Order: sequence, then C-alpha cells, then structure tokens
Amino acid sequence: MKLESMNMAGCLAMGLFLSLGIHASSFARADERRDNSEMNALIRPISDSVQYSVAQVISGGRPVALATVVSSDGYLLTKRSELSGDPIRIRLHDGRLYPARVAAVRRRNDLALLRIDADVSLTPLQLSDQTPPVASFLISAGRTGRPVGIGVLGVQARKIEHHGRLGVMLVDNVDGRAVVDEVFPNSGADSAGVVRGDLIVAINGHQEVNKSSVIETLRGMFPGEDVRLTILRPGTSQALETLEMDARIRDFHLMKESENDSRVNGPRNDRLSGFDRVIQHDTVLDPDECGGPVLDTSGRVVGINIARAGRVVSYALPSSLVMAELVSMLQEARGAE
Repeated sequence: MKLESMNMAGCLAMGLFLSLGIHASSFARADERRDNSEMNALIRPISDSVQYSVAQVISGGRPVALATVVSSDGYLLTKRSELSGDPIRIRLHDGRLYPARVAAVRRRNDLALLRIDADVSLTPLQLSDQTPPVASFLISAGRTGRPVGIGVLGVQARKIEHHGRLGVMLVDNVDGRAVVDEVFPNSGADSAGVVRGDLIVAINGHQEVNKSSVIETLRGMFPGEDVRLTILRPGTSQALETLEMDARIRDFHLMKESENDSRVNGPRNDRLSGFDRVIQHDTVLDPDECGGPVLDTSGRVVGINIARAGRVVSYALPSSLVMAELVSMLQEARGAE
C-alpha cells in the first residue's frame, strides 16, 4: 500500500510538471495554467479524498471561510478573524446547513474551534506530522471535493511577526496622557473618526494612564481585531467631550500600500500576519477560502490555509502546529459542555 501511494504521488508530480510544461516560457505562465481542465483532472482525486471533511462557514448571510472537520462529534477548525458577532451556520459537503457556535479560540494563530449545535456525525481529517519539502506541489481542497487550487511550497516553515496598527502617532500631554498627534490614512483610527488632539484614556474598558500603556495594550492586538476606544476630545469650551469609538486594527502593510499595489495584490484577509509558524505557497486563494485543508501529492493533510497575504503568497499553518493547538482547544471545549 505504501509503495502504491508513493507511485501514485510520483506519477501525479510528473503529470503536474508536464502539464505546466518544461520550458521556461511555460513556467512564466504557470499561474494561468494551473486552473486548466487537465490540471483539475489530475488533482481532483486528491481533493475528492477529503470532500466529506471540508465545510463552508456562513456568517452575516455570506460565506466567510472554509472549515476543516476535526472530530466526529461536530467540531471544526476555521479562521477566527473572519467571524463576526453574527450567527454562524455550517454548510456541509452535501449542502446541509447547521447552526454552530465558537467553542474555543487561539488568537495567536487565528484559529477558532466551531461546534455544530445538532446531533450529527462527521468525518474528521487525519492530520499529518510530515512537513513537505520546498518546491513540493500543494493542493488546497474546497467543499464538495472541488479543488480550490494548486500551488508550490516556496519557503520553509517560519514565524510571521504581526504588524497590526491602530494608525496613530502619539505624544504625551502635560499630564502624561496619550494624545493623538497624527492619524494615518486608511487606518482603523481614520475610519473610526479619531482626530488629532484626541486623548485615548481607555481601550476595551481598560484605563490607560499614559502613552506607554496605550502602546503596550495595542501591541497585544492582532490585525483584524476590533478595539473599543474611550476618547476625550477638546470642545469649543474648556470641557472635554467623552466619546466611544470602535476601531479595527489593520496590518501596517495594507495601510501603507498604494491603490495600484492593492489592485495587483487582489483581495486579502484582514489578518495576514502574526502566526507562530507557517508554510508559504503560491496558490491563489480568495479570503473566504481560508480554513480548509492543504494536501501534498500523496493526499496527506500537511496544513490548514490561514491567510491570503499577497498576489502569489498564501500561508498555511503546518499540521504539527494545528495538532498542538487542537488538543488543548478540544479539551477546553469539551470541559465546558
């Protein structure tokens, strides 16, 4: 069986190589050729092998992510930052819809464990502890066995530091309070209505005594997270007006990029940085296609897609990291039942 699997993987890899073409000009067009009918025919059997274990997450009346089944009793993993406060529903491979709730989260790696609120039996995926080598072909699977796409692993697993910013420059006033000296365009602060001269006195209800405490609190916030700001704003009289504002932490690179760069890179996730370890591949994902499994050419589940970060940059959490997070998440969720 093992030899048969190896032969299948080898044949598939050769087929993929030949389908892309062996000339330099063919590689230049690789992105355009990966989604052709020949390629889909090659990778469909691998994607089909996990079709019962991939679901779609719906929130706010629209699809927001994929989810990977991790237990037979109704638990699935998905991308946390794509969830809102709206009710969650899970669409299974056969179209059945079930309400679901968040059972556990891991902010550090942007994971949410969902629990289907129904008596339903699911088919969990077997995560592999194998790390594919650089230049391996990777297949991203969608719901119903449809392949989301195919890519090549370009960089060894590494940590991605987070670049979340509120989008303000702060100074201390005479009382030591944090005063907004500048608001950056395209930032969460800008969208929320923060202006120069505002005093930030609390974040998420926690009192902030000075600029340093504001900065320290904001450093713990990841891109895609919303914060509640309590602002004191000088008015026309000597009295200060108290305002409450909700602002989203944005990735610094998204804030600073030009309109042209934004068009070239295409739609991306709000949370595209700040992960303990990722494998980088060049599959072109839509933001709502994160949360689904990534397979190698042997059909092993080697990761979970977690972010579309650029035109040809997607990140997946390696299965070894996912397994470590999942153990504690399931313990937490089942302990609360």
